[in-house]
Amino acid sequence: MLDKKFVRRGLFLVFLILFLDIMGIAIIVPVLPTYLKELTGADVGEAAIDGGWLLLVYSAMQFLFAPLIGNLSDRFGRRPILLASVLTFAIDNLICALATSYWMLFVGRMLAGISGASFGTASAYIADISDDSNRAKNFGLIGIAFGTGFALGPVIGGFLGELGPRVPFYGAAALSFINFIVGLFLLPETLDSANKRRFEWWRANPLGALKQMRNYPGIGWIGLVFFLYWLAHAVYPAVWSFVSSYRYGWSEGQIGLSLGIFGVGGAFVMAVVLPHVVTRFGERRTAALGLVFTALGMAGYAAAWQGWMVYAVIVATALESLADPPLRSIASAHVPPSAQGELQGALTSISSITTIVGPLIFTQIFGYFTSPVAAYSFSGAPYALAACLIAAGLAVFLLRVRPLPDKAFKDGVPKPTQA
Repeated sequence: MLDKKFVRRGLFLVFLILFLDIMGIAIIVPVLPTYLKELTGADVGEAAIDGGWLLLVYSAMQFLFAPLIGNLSDRFGRRPILLASVLTFAIDNLICALATSYWMLFVGRMLAGISGASFGTASAYIADISDDSNRAKNFGLIGIAFGTGFALGPVIGGFLGELGPRVPFYGAAALSFINFIVGLFLLPETLDSANKRRFEWWRANPLGALKQMRNYPGIGWIGLVFFLYWLAHAVYPAVWSFVSSYRYGWSEGQIGLSLGIFGVGGAFVMAVVLPHVVTRFGERRTAALGLVFTALGMAGYAAAWQGWMVYAVIVATALESLADPPLRSIASAHVPPSAQGELQGALTSISSITTIVGPLIFTQIFGYFTSPVAAYSFSGAPYALAACLIAAGLAVFLLRVRPLPDKAFKDGVPKPTQA
């Protein structure tokens, strides 16, 4: 049994790594429209499409490298993989800060995508030190890190953006270097030697990792729910700042404030509401409740024709943050300890597919419905599509995802159970 002090220290440090990484990502969101327009000379619709291509290459690199990194973490441990990823992310932001052309940004986003695969390793780290009694609560730390990171990051980014659109990139690079130094000296290893397994190239690629997941009962349907859930959520990084700028005329600071309040709401739900709801209703009902509020939130953003309505939707649908932690916990319980890194790598690949496809879909929809050729101007169209995707994910979850049978694993090997 793991020492409680060791577990608390590990959870705190992996939370800190995720928090600083997310803040490093979120800090540049408010300035992205201005930065791209300044760098390329494009208007807001064209800049949104350019931003979509940057998200695509970021996600493509995650898709290609996440299974490799997940399998490496199953072989060599979580600590070295996390540290290498954080350092790479720092270098990426420095490149973006110094970029003199769109293609330099493109290269920087490639490196960011490779380093971004660390989120899967962080999830495996949490799974290593969790059990059935606390797994959903511990995975909630990921949501808290996202929520607080996205709460503070855009606010800081909006403030720094007033000094120039490149300044937030320098800030993100500095945060990542600090993150690396903290982890280098304090981050413990959580994968026991007994649970390390041999590295196999055929499993360390996107198709191999996804194929391997078929050996575990029910994981395929959970993967589909995640696909629809993450595809819908790609609308936020893809068009939030562009819709806010176009629809409400918000400045960088106002965009940052809206994202900050969104993040605070999510972090509050993760830290305060989630433990009580999971204890009372269980993981399955909690996940379903979160999906319902997510769909309502997306529909609300689509209908919000005035800026104040965005804040009303954020407050009214904050419980959407309940969905992700129990879904991750349900997935984690379906695989043995020796395959947690592989599972998280496979899930990161699924997430990456959605962030490859999602930004292209949502930015193109936004670009069309705000162009002169559109029969009807509707800048909320991307959110309407996202609401439909979440509704489909909820249907799959309720109809196809079954509770895991008792003792589904024997000696780390899955029992033959209907998937």
